[in-house]
Amino acid sequence: MSITTTRLTRAAGLSAVAAGLLFIGVQINHPTLSVDFVTTTEFVVRQSMKVCFSVLALIGITGMYLTQVRRSRVLGLVGYLIFAAGFLIMLTVEVAGLVVLPAIADSAPAYVSDVIAVATGGTAAGDIGLMKTLSQLGGVTYVAGGLVFGIALVRAYVLARWAAVLLAVATPLSLAIPLLPWINQRLFAVPTGVALVALGYSLWRQQRSQVAAVSQLGPQPESAVVR
Repeated sequence: MSITTTRLTRAAGLSAVAAGLLFIGVQINHPTLSVDFVTTTEFVVRQSMKVCFSVLALIGITGMYLTQVRRSRVLGLVGYLIFAAGFLIMLTVEVAGLVVLPAIADSAPAYVSDVIAVATGGTAAGDIGLMKTLSQLGGVTYVAGGLVFGIALVRAYVLARWAAVLLAVATPLSLAIPLLPWINQRLFAVPTGVALVALGYSLWRQQRSQVAAVSQLGPQPESAVVR
């Protein structure tokens, strides 16, 4: 099987779909984060899902951007770079959570507790070094990137427009978490997950439709090839 741009783009679409499903699935019945929970097998499984989500989402948005790079222009580039930085930072934090926190939960429970507090929007009692800065920077780039990239997708009008609008609205919704303490904060991830699934499917379907159209045209004469 030859590797073509179309195949890679369709793979990016499926990656976005998988990322959205993982983002929604990992929120279901998610226990409260604590030092004790960090040492469990369930934490490792859920954390691994978050790592996979970060990687697949990054692949997905890369395919979305490259498909409409000319139509999205500078706004699309800026939005993609910020959003991609958000997912890269998220990947770093989630990998650290998966590999480091369980290993030091018994020897440094106070540090683990402070990292969890910052990750969930609270404050650390002690010094956790650059983990605080990294976590805050990840939050800012994720929210700002989702907003700008979503707007760029809407303006490009290549993928499902309602899904692009949902992405632009859903990512900044996390800013409302402190104002709505009576609502489970994990519910705020669901709209973003739905947006990624819809955009990924739209990207995959678009590429599939293009392949079908080319197949129906059949082989073109050499004189019809644009040089």
